[in-house]
Amino acid sequence: GTTWMQEILTLLFSRGDVLPAKTIPNWERAPWLEQIYFRDVLRDTAARRLLTTHLPARVLAPALQQGKAKVIYVVRNPKDVAVSFYHFHRLAKFLPDPGSFDSFLTRFLEGTVHYGSWFDHVKGWLGQRQLLDIIYVTYEELHQDLRGTAQRLSAFLGCALAPETLGALEQHCSFAAMRDNAMANYSLIPSEIMDHSQGRFMRKGVVGDWRGHFSPLQNARFDRLYQEEMGDSELPASWPTA
Repeated sequence: GTTWMQEILTLLFSRGDVLPAKTIPNWERAPWLEQIYFRDVLRDTAARRLLTTHLPARVLAPALQQGKAKVIYVVRNPKDVAVSFYHFHRLAKFLPDPGSFDSFLTRFLEGTVHYGSWFDHVKGWLGQRQLLDIIYVTYEELHQDLRGTAQRLSAFLGCALAPETLGALEQHCSFAAMRDNAMANYSLIPSEIMDHSQGRFMRKGVVGDWRGHFSPLQNARFDRLYQEEMGDSELPASWPTA
């Protein structure tokens, strides 16, 4: 979802010109706040910037509340998040070996994976709706209505969306186009950082892939914890649990 949003915003800001998206790696177009090697880029405040982060609200929100940044928070069915994160661990040599999916899922539910608990992360950013200029977008709505989501984002950002821009965005931001775009699919990352023999970063890009990974017992365990953690939360979407 993060990579997808980077591509959508690139096309919005370029007014449909696909050249930046096809010639500049996404980590340069939308550098990560938590990566030290982008420190110089992050110091440049002369122009409008597109920044990326997975940091929790408790770390970042206090600083954002002092500024004028617009925040786009992408949230996804946590079961699909767990599966996607598991496969990313298999690729990323800078992350621990995930072991079996069952053991990884246990750590995911305990919140002991990188960036901590999904439940805390989502609740933290949902709690900023009255404190920040923030919009919530789900991975699922990007699948269901990319055009409508792009229009909603353009209104939020005050960025004009001409028909030709929307057309270019829909074409370039399809999963197939992003999967084959070396500026977005992380195939340029050296093998000592990402083990490409373990699969592709752009793996499937589907909704509901968790059904091919979860056992009935794992699903029931996940549902119990989800209800405990998120039962009273005002989520931007509800996800099927079966």
